[in-house]
Amino acid sequence: MTQATGNLTNIVSRVDLNQLVSLDALLRERSVTKAAAALGLTQPALSASLGRLRRYFNDDLLRRVGNSYELTPLAVLLAERTTTALTAAGEVFRSQTRFDPVESDREFQLYLSDYATSVLAPTLARLTRVEAPHVRVRIRQLTVTAVENADTVLREHDGMVVPHGFIENMPNLDLFRDTYTCLVSADNHVIGEELTADDLTGTPMVTAYMASSGGNTALRHLRMAGVEPHLETVTESFLTVPFLIAGTDRIGLVPALLAHRIGKLGEVRAVACPFPTGELVEALWWHRTQHNDQAHRWFRDAVRRAATTVPAD
Repeated sequence: MTQATGNLTNIVSRVDLNQLVSLDALLRERSVTKAAAALGLTQPALSASLGRLRRYFNDDLLRRVGNSYELTPLAVLLAERTTTALTAAGEVFRSQTRFDPVESDREFQLYLSDYATSVLAPTLARLTRVEAPHVRVRIRQLTVTAVENADTVLREHDGMVVPHGFIENMPNLDLFRDTYTCLVSADNHVIGEELTADDLTGTPMVTAYMASSGGNTALRHLRMAGVEPHLETVTESFLTVPFLIAGTDRIGLVPALLAHRIGKLGEVRAVACPFPTGELVEALWWHRTQHNDQAHRWFRDAVRRAATTVPAD
């Protein structure tokens, strides 16, 4: 063992490497609250981690300036090094020389919206059960916080299915395409088989925003066509939209594949929108540290193959 290797071993043996993950999130978010949310920890737990890190480095790391926090000079240097260290560690522990899906008992964790779960997850579950009977797929609910902190979240999870436009600079794979359509209550006799422009502007609308910073693709296209919908209710879940429509005069705006499934319940019905609402392209996103891992490559291909069974709208 070289002297340099010995010194590194001594340092690592005295440090809880979980602190590296906490440090990276704190320096990236510059907020205990946001970093705790990104890591799925409580704020007191991460505050305690910050205290230990400050004692270890003998530095504040985060300093309050007005209503926000700024990085100290040492923290700026550490922010670059923690990303490099986590990437290298991820490559070490995720790497496998051989992966046999029949024998593996690995758990894959995938973030899906309620919409993506309804159209993709059933086929994925059937496929993995046949090819990898001991593998577990844990479906996690997609949230605004997870999307906004995708780089941090995907270091510890295997994938996230999100439309293009919300995550950047990460490996991704297109899965399926969809369009938007409108929903009305099954007993709504005022609106026929197709909406009019007056219907869209004069009738209360329910829709789902997929990010805290803006609306969905369909709303953007409607506004580009000069139509300003009467947004009465906004939800983060597409699956809640039909329950807010049934028995009312409201209009709902949802992906067409979901509308097809929901329409079978009989309480709501799909109606064509009078303007193009754009295309929704759902993609699988993952962290670059997982790109060459054999098990992860199999999982990505399984998700891709499951998506080929999603019918085109």
